[in-house]
Amino acid sequence: MDVKYDLSKFDTGRVVYVKRVQATDLPEDVRSQMGGRDAVYAVHRAEDGERLAFVKDRRLAFALARQNDLAPVTVH
Repeated sequence: MDVKYDLSKFDTGRVVYVKRVQATDLPEDVRSQMGGRDAVYAVHRAEDGERLAFVKDRRLAFALARQNDLAPVTVH
């Protein structure tokens, strides 16, 4: 199916991306605060990719976003 949609009318200012991040991909100062976890979930702003938060699991990342009137989506 090849259908074009005009997505410019949607408000992307509220969208945030939730992504699983391996500890080995993070700076040492962040890893030292992870409590032995091998991964955390990051919440990123959609417009520019700025990282807004790290949390211990996906469920918490989605809850954090929604509590702040943001619309979370998963990034693979």
